[in-house]
Amino acid sequence: MNKKIILIGLLAMHGAVLFAQKQPLNHTVYDGWQSLNASEISGSGKYITFQVLPQEGDGALYVKDNLNKSILELPRGYNARLTNNETHVISLIKPKFADTRQAKIKKKKPEEMPKDSLAIFTVATGKLLKYAEVKSYKLAEEANGYFGFLTDDKGIAPTDTATSKTKKATKISTLHVYDLATGDTVNFQQVDQYDFNKAGNKLVFTKKTEAKDSTSNIAGVYLYDLTNKTLKKITNGRGTYKNFTFDDLGNQLVYLGDKTAEKSLLKEFNLYYYTAQLDSARIAVQKNTSGVPANWAVSGDGELKFSKNGQKLFLGLAPIPRVKDTTLVDFEHAKVDVWHWQDDYLQPQQLVNLKKDLAQSYLSVFYPQQNNRVIPLVDEKFNPVRTTIEADQEYVLATTDYGRRVSTQWDYRSKQDVYVISTVSGTRQLVVENLSGQAVLSPDGQYVLYFNQDNGNWYSYQIASKKVSILNDGLPVSFVDEDNDMPAKPEGYGMAAWGADNKGVYVYDKYDIWYFALDGSDKYLATNGYGRVSSTVLRYKNLTHPRNSKWKSNTLDERQRILLTAFNEKTKENGFYELRGERKDPKEILMAPKVFRNLQASEDQKYLIYSKEDYVNSPDLYVNINTFKKEEKLSELNLQQANYNWGTAELVQWTTPAGHAAEGILYKPEDFDPNKKYPIIAYFYEKLSDGLYSYQAPAPTPSRLNIPYFVSNGYLVFAPDISYVTGEPGKSAEEYINSGMKHLAQNNWVDSSKMGIQGQSWGGYQVAHLITATNMYAAAWAGAPVVNMTSAYGGIRWQTGMSRQFQYENTQSRIGKTLWEGQDAYLANSPLFHLNKVTTPVVIMANDNDGAVPWYQGIEMFTALRRLQKPVWMLNYNGDEHNLLLRQNRKDIQIREQQFFDHYLKGAPAPKWLKSGVSAKEKGIDWGFSVE
Repeated sequence: MNKKIILIGLLAMHGAVLFAQKQPLNHTVYDGWQSLNASEISGSGKYITFQVLPQEGDGALYVKDNLNKSILELPRGYNARLTNNETHVISLIKPKFADTRQAKIKKKKPEEMPKDSLAIFTVATGKLLKYAEVKSYKLAEEANGYFGFLTDDKGIAPTDTATSKTKKATKISTLHVYDLATGDTVNFQQVDQYDFNKAGNKLVFTKKTEAKDSTSNIAGVYLYDLTNKTLKKITNGRGTYKNFTFDDLGNQLVYLGDKTAEKSLLKEFNLYYYTAQLDSARIAVQKNTSGVPANWAVSGDGELKFSKNGQKLFLGLAPIPRVKDTTLVDFEHAKVDVWHWQDDYLQPQQLVNLKKDLAQSYLSVFYPQQNNRVIPLVDEKFNPVRTTIEADQEYVLATTDYGRRVSTQWDYRSKQDVYVISTVSGTRQLVVENLSGQAVLSPDGQYVLYFNQDNGNWYSYQIASKKVSILNDGLPVSFVDEDNDMPAKPEGYGMAAWGADNKGVYVYDKYDIWYFALDGSDKYLATNGYGRVSSTVLRYKNLTHPRNSKWKSNTLDERQRILLTAFNEKTKENGFYELRGERKDPKEILMAPKVFRNLQASEDQKYLIYSKEDYVNSPDLYVNINTFKKEEKLSELNLQQANYNWGTAELVQWTTPAGHAAEGILYKPEDFDPNKKYPIIAYFYEKLSDGLYSYQAPAPTPSRLNIPYFVSNGYLVFAPDISYVTGEPGKSAEEYINSGMKHLAQNNWVDSSKMGIQGQSWGGYQVAHLITATNMYAAAWAGAPVVNMTSAYGGIRWQTGMSRQFQYENTQSRIGKTLWEGQDAYLANSPLFHLNKVTTPVVIMANDNDGAVPWYQGIEMFTALRRLQKPVWMLNYNGDEHNLLLRQNRKDIQIREQQFFDHYLKGAPAPKWLKSGVSAKEKGIDWGFSVE
C-alpha cells in the first residue's frame, strides 16, 4: 500500500516537472509556425493536395491518398494542379527563401531575381521531372494529354562587329507544349501569351519581337492543333493581343488586338474572330462597326465571354478617351484637383479609382453567326451587368444609381433602379425603382429575385408577365439581421440557393432555411424551425466539385442528401446536419467544440476534406467519408507547440449594470494556478465570442493583441462582446468592457490592480474613451484610434478616397445623426475633449499611411496628453497602413507591446523607448529595446 502511494507520488512529481519544463512563447517562434493552404480533393476523391507553410521560410506541397498514404512531398511547391485523369501533378516551385532574401539584400533587378521552377510528377511511377526558369504554366479545363509552360531560356550572346566584344545574352521566352503520355515537348520561341481550349486539343499563342527589330515577320497570333500537330498563323504583325477566349466546343476563337505604336497614348483595340473555315482571323468589331455608338470603340480592358451555346459573345465597348496633349510643357501648367459639390464622387475617391474608371467598359453582345450584329446593352449610367451563368437566355440584369451617387458620402449605399435588358433587341425593362438591397437573375432568366432592405421583404419579378410577388408575405419571422446595432437599416441574411428546377429559391433567416416558389404559389420552412428552437444557425453547403461547376448555378435539390453547416449560439459548437427534404427536423451528423473550415467533396460526394481546430489544437487537414464515421488525419502541423506553455479558452457570462446578458472569452495560461494572482488584459472589437473554438497562432499581428503570446507568458486575456446603443458608442463600451472586467476581478486569481486594455481601430477608439471614463486600468494600448469625432467626421479614408461621414451617420461609429443634428453626441463620444481625466499610461499607434483613420487623430491624442503632461507614447510606422502590413513592423510592435504591459502590469524594468524615447538622431541605429 505504502509503495503504491510512493509510486503515485513520484509519478505526479515527474508529471509536474515535465509540465514545469514547458517554456513560454517568445518572439523567435513566429517564423516557423505553420498553416494549411490550398487544400483540394480530386474528382474521384482518391487524392488530396495541400500546402504547409511557415509564416516565413520555405513551405512544402503534399499529395496524399484518402488512406493517408504519402504520394508526393515537394519542397516549396505551390499552385499545383492534378490532371483530370489524375495521372499527373503539375506544380510550380518557389526559389529558396534564403536565396530570394540574399538577392533582395544585394538589390538585384527583377530580371535577376531567383525564378520559379516547374515540377511534373507521374503518380503511377513516382517519377519527378523539373524545369528551371519557369514563368507560368497552363492546363486546359479538361486536359489530360498536354499542358504548356513558359520559360526564360538563355539566347546566344551577340557580338558587336565594331568592337568585337560579346554583348550580354538576352533571354528568350519559350513555350513548351508537354505530352504527358510520352514526355516529349514541342517548343515555340519568343512567345508572349498562350491559352488552351476547353478540350485541350487547340493552343493559341502570340509571338512578340522587339520594336527595334523591323525585319522580323514572326510577330502575330498562332493556332496549334495538338491532334494534327499543325501550326497556323492567324494574325500577322506586331501588336498587343490578349483575352484569348474559345467557345465551349472549341470551334470559335476570339481575342483583342491593338496594332498601334507601342508608345501611342491612344490604343485602338479590335475584336478578332476565327474559325477553322477562315484563312485568318478577321476583325469582327471595331470602332466603325455598325451598332457601335459614335465615338465609342472596343475596350482593351473588357472581358470576353461566349454563351454556353456559342451563339453570343459578350464584350466591352467604351467611349474613346481623351488623351493628354504631349506638346504642353509641364512646368507651365497647373496641377490641380477641382472639387465640385455635385460630383458623383469626391475627388479623392475619383483619384483612387482612376485606373479602374479608365478601364471601365460597358457590356455589349456580338452575334458572330447572325450577320455580326453588335448590340450595346448599357452606357456610363449603369453599373456592371450580370448575365445568367449559361448566358444563353435573352435577358441580362443591370442596375443604375445615376443621379443618386452623391449620397454615398453619408449613406454608404445608394438606391438603385433595376432593369432587365434584352440581348436580342437591347430594350430595357424596369423591374424596380429606388431599391436598397440586392437583385439577381434566376438561372433560367425568367425571374428577377430581389431583397428590399428598407422593409425586409423578398420579392420576385416575372419578366414575361411583369408580375411582382412578395415571397415572405405573412411570415412571422425577420429576414434581416436581428442583432443589428448600427443606425443603418439591417442587412438581410441572404440567399442559400436556387431550387433545382429553377422554380423556387431558398433563403435564410437568422437560424433556418426557407423555400419560396418564385411565382408566389408556395412557401415552407425547409429546416422545420429546428434552427431557431435549438439556437443553431443552419447554412447550406454546396459541395459541387470545381470540375463540374462551370455552367452550374448554386442549387439545392431536396431529393438529394443535403449537407448543412451548423453553429450553436449558446455552446459555440460547430458541426454538420443532414437535410433530407421531408420538411422534418434536420438530422445531426456531428457537433463538437471545434471549428471546421474549407469543406470540400469529391464529385460523388463520398469523400470530404476539411480542416479542424480549437484553441488548443492547431488546424489540421482531415479526409472523411460523407457520414463522418471514418476520419483520417492527413497533416501534423505545429508539433513544436507541445514544448510551450499554451492556454485554454472558456466562455464567460455575466449581467451588465443595465441588466443586459453579456458574454466573452477568457483565455488562461495552460499552467494556470487558481492560488496565484494574474494580470489581465481586455482585448475587444465588436463581438468575438463566436470564435471561442478558433485556433490563434502566435504571430506578429497587424497591431491586435497577440493573445497566445500573452497567455503563454502568464497573463489572462479577456475578449468581451459589446452591444451598442445608437448615439452612445463610448458608454456602450463602458457597459460591457468595464462590467466584464469587474465581474472577473471578483475571482481571487485576478489582480485587479494590474488590469490593461488593448484595441485596434474601432477597438482603439474604445480604449481612448475608456481611459477618460475610469481609472481602473493600469495600462492601455490604442491602435489607430479616433479621438475627435468632429474632425474625423469630415475626414477622408485615404485608401478608398471615401468620406468618413457614413461611418458616423450609419455604420460602425454609431452616432446616427449628422454633426449638426447631434453635436452633443459627437462631443460626448470624442475622447479628446475629456483627456484631462486620464490617469492611465497609454501607447498610441498612428501610421502616416493609414488609409482608414487619418493619422492626425493619433497626433491629436498624443499632443493633448503631452500638453496635459500625461504619460503617453506614439508609434508611427513610416509608410505602413491602418493594420500593419510589413512583417518587420509587426515583429517590432509585438516586442513593444510585451515590454509595455510587462512594465506596467508585471513591474518589469522599462526599456529605453519607454523610459527616454528614441530621438530622430538615433532612428535606424537604436530601436530602444534595451533596458537601461
